[in-house]
Amino acid sequence: MDSVSSDLLDISYSDEAPVLIAGSSELALARARRGIEASGRRVGSSTLIPDAAERIEQQVSASAIWLEIDEDLGGPMDDLLGLISSDVAAGRYSAVVSTTIGLIDPVLAPIAASDVDLLIDAGDGERAAALALATSRGPGMLRVSDIASDNSSLRLRQLSDEVNRIAATLARLSSTAPVASVAVTTSAVSGEVPDIAPESVRSVIRARRLRSRFFDEELFADPAWDMLLDLLQAELSHLRVPVSSLCIAAAVPATTALRWLKTMVDQGLFVRRADPHDGRRVFVELAPDTSNALHRYFAEVERTAVI
Repeated sequence: MDSVSSDLLDISYSDEAPVLIAGSSELALARARRGIEASGRRVGSSTLIPDAAERIEQQVSASAIWLEIDEDLGGPMDDLLGLISSDVAAGRYSAVVSTTIGLIDPVLAPIAASDVDLLIDAGDGERAAALALATSRGPGMLRVSDIASDNSSLRLRQLSDEVNRIAATLARLSSTAPVASVAVTTSAVSGEVPDIAPESVRSVIRARRLRSRFFDEELFADPAWDMLLDLLQAELSHLRVPVSSLCIAAAVPATTALRWLKTMVDQGLFVRRADPHDGRRVFVELAPDTSNALHRYFAEVERTAVI
């Protein structure tokens, strides 16, 4: 009788399905494997990106897919990211994509699913937190047996302090969004949106950046506002802002900036636009209501020093 690889069938008496790893290089695979094993999770298999799509289809069960990218592989990478995005959106499994800040634009462009966790130059603690969240959320690819019926409490216990802080702040933003949206829409229809000078916005941005010369910049972390200001300045100057540039403008670690960006898009405050000349780049711009609200805000505080 022909022998069958236990790795392929992934037969295990454990309740925990393994994590499947795909990477852009052997070095990337090794780094992902070390992190996953250090977190106490089981690695089902690891494969290079060009072979990963076929391996995912063969996998019987997986608690999550971890994709480690340390170099741009072009088409094969784009195809795999598109597949993973579709599968995550369909609920087949959870996924974490870890990459470097220099690869944000080509990595993010094919990802449409908002539930794909993105890590940028992440440390060990952040990687462990992302893995814990992904494995607690995912149903297990092609899994027949039911896993824990109540994942909510497990998920909450595994979130890092940073994620909890962001979630609380975004909840406050969400609770006020409907009121702001109605007010802005009414103003836009009546033609009352005031003009503002680009220099007014630039001066606010410069003043905010100057604070880091005198105080620890982490004291003033406010990525949502910094991104709003950067996009408004770009709009007034008729410039387009790629995701990588917006993450820099947020003045926080890139992974944190991406979380905020994703939430702002989900809430309808920002809009993602594909670059018509480069399919591997995405621009971000203010939604019309957001732009109107910022114009009204600057008109209200025109004579006030705002930093």
